Amino acid sequence: MSIPVDDVTVPDRVRELAGSAALTPVWENGIGGLTFRTDDGRFLKWGPRHREATMRTEAERMRWAHAWTLVPQVLDQGEDRTHEWLVTASIPGRSAVDPHWIARPEIAVRAVGSALRRLHGALPSDECPWSWSVEDRIANAAERGIVVPERLHAAPPIDRLVVCHGDACVPNTLLDGAGRGIAHVDLGALGTADRWADIAVASMSTEWNYGPGYEDLLIEAYGVDPDRERLAYYRDLWDAT
Repeated sequence: MSIPVDDVTVPDRVRELAGSAALTPVWENGIGGLTFRTDDGRFLKWGPRHREATMRTEAERMRWAHAWTLVPQVLDQGEDRTHEWLVTASIPGRSAVDPHWIARPEIAVRAVGSALRRLHGALPSDECPWSWSVEDRIANAAERGIVVPERLHAAPPIDRLVVCHGDACVPNTLLDGAGRGIAHVDLGALGTADRWADIAVASMSTEWNYGPGYEDLLIEAYGVDPDRERLAYYRDLWDAT
């Protein structure tokens, strides 16, 4: 995802959902999806339907996770023939890629790593109704016409089964003013999987957002030693699916 650098056209549905509230665009993704912040404490997420994950399933996951960890409260969710939308209550805090934290990468990276460990510890894998397993990810990719290389069909043995975030890239962690990770957003792929599926992507994303040299710092903050085999495998799977 990337922060919009130019003015964006506000979709009619978003304008309708906003009512009298003022809108500020905060995110734009690669498939034309937009996220807006309102001045009355909401986030409005709107975009085209996509088979990898839907806003309806994201709303279901957030409602479930809300019992154990801080995630956005779902206020509304809907869809029409071509697009879908999700309205959530805002959470005090800044994304780990807010300019304030981009200027303080070591603090942000450590916060993201420790927050991911807490998320994995908080969500009960034996009660989670969704899977983000290798098999399910490959099957989902096939439904979208993506052929995953055969070498990726054989995953390393599971180190620890947890409820993974499913898109643990650093922008999806919110930090408080003291630099502590306090909440997670964008939970559309949440499900059970090896914890390294999240660790691999979270650590890899530090280079995209802060530059080289922070991958192992995030893993250290998570509280484990780097597992190079699993890191390589789950990063390749991420790129392939």
